Amino acid sequence: MLKDSHAFSGFSSNDIPKAREFYATTLGLEVTEANGMLTLHLAGGGMVIIYPKDDHEPASFTVLNFPVDDIESVVDSLAKAGIRFERYDGFEQ
Repeated sequence: MLKDSHAFSGFSSNDIPKAREFYATTLGLEVTEANGMLTLHLAGGGMVIIYPKDDHEPASFTVLNFPVDDIESVVDSLAKAGIRFERYDGFEQ
């Protein structure tokens, strides 16, 4: 029934301008805005909607994944851009 539907994901933010700055400038994604919501345009045609929510609470789980060819290079670039990484017990990092 839905196999041909172009599904998308979404999550909330309590600061749409800050989210736009992060995803567009820090991560370098194409971001558009309409009706107070952001759309992240991902490689391959995928989309993610970020909608405003005043009582937003950050997720305690991963909501967006970016496969990359050279993880060390990407981590170094993100760290230089000011990204602080989480460290998890029990995982080699």
